[in-house]
Amino acid sequence: MKTSNSTWKKWLRGVFAGSLALTVAACSGGGQADSGTGGQSGEQAQPAASGEPQKLVIYTARDKNIFEIVLPKFKEKYPDIEVETYEMGAQQILERVRAEKANPQADFWWGGTQSALSTAAEEGLLEPYKPTFADKIPDLYKDPQDRWYGEMLLPEVIMFNSQALKKEEAPQDWDDLLDPKYKDKIVIRNVLPSGTMRTIYAAMIYRQGPDTPEKGYEWLKKLDANTKEYTQDPTQLYLKLDRQEGVISLWNLQDIMIQSKQNNHPYDFVYPKSGAPILVDGVGIVKGAKNIDAAKKFYEFLFSPEIAAQLAKERYQFPSRTDISKDELPDFMKNLELKPLELDWNVMASKEKEWMQYWDENIKGKSKK
Repeated sequence: MKTSNSTWKKWLRGVFAGSLALTVAACSGGGQADSGTGGQSGEQAQPAASGEPQKLVIYTARDKNIFEIVLPKFKEKYPDIEVETYEMGAQQILERVRAEKANPQADFWWGGTQSALSTAAEEGLLEPYKPTFADKIPDLYKDPQDRWYGEMLLPEVIMFNSQALKKEEAPQDWDDLLDPKYKDKIVIRNVLPSGTMRTIYAAMIYRQGPDTPEKGYEWLKKLDANTKEYTQDPTQLYLKLDRQEGVISLWNLQDIMIQSKQNNHPYDFVYPKSGAPILVDGVGIVKGAKNIDAAKKFYEFLFSPEIAAQLAKERYQFPSRTDISKDELPDFMKNLELKPLELDWNVMASKEKEWMQYWDENIKGKSKK
């Protein structure tokens, strides 16, 4: 979709053209922003003049596989709304929205971890909005002040190359990853830019005891010792796994299913016996959004039962809505027990930055013997 005025053309120079024909280098929950993406803090998007198309600017950590279902249907229902999307990891969205607080450039945040969205809410970066489906979302998966709602559930599991390992040969639980037999068989997507990986690593620290993160750091040191490489982005992660330069990773279940079932990668998963961090991937309206009416329309559309059921069937997305019929879900989803790790997400949100900074500065790549 074309940019409608010169101010936007200037601001968007060198970035993705806001179009449904998107070039995507990100994955669900953990994509990397294009290096050319960047707004000028002094330049402000102007509201559409009367009679001109409405605009909706979305910052997203979601994948092209989702866009190609949702956006054309939204455009069909609302042909007068021009949508522009900018892709980056969930943590990068938080940092960008925070930096633009005085002059918001986005209207809608699509694809954020519970930790990132909770942090944004507490910093006054999200606009309260109670959608029509509010009572269909469990309290566990939404903000009590309606500043964000979980769109889907993302179990974080152990991923492996099924051509290199049989399922019973793969790690069956988190602590199994530390077994010396898996040394140099593990590849990890770079942690800091990825909401998915930050959640997994923070959960690994929490489960050792949140009041004594040193135990969690020791656990991560042992994992680091078994880790062959940290890849720059999901694309590189997939290449390493395909080439068997590493055969085990940690990733979200939805993307594993998409990559294996639709993109023909030789991937399978183990749901950890002790339980998994179930990341709530959510949305929110940016505080001070210039196109808030369009943002609310997209909010309601995205959570509609029709779209939720279609994304479950075609993109293996676990819906957060409780009123989606099981008949509308794929077979593997009906039979899989989503056993969660017991985590205090408020503690996770408050400690994640500190924990991840320590990991990055003191553990990453430093544990090889």
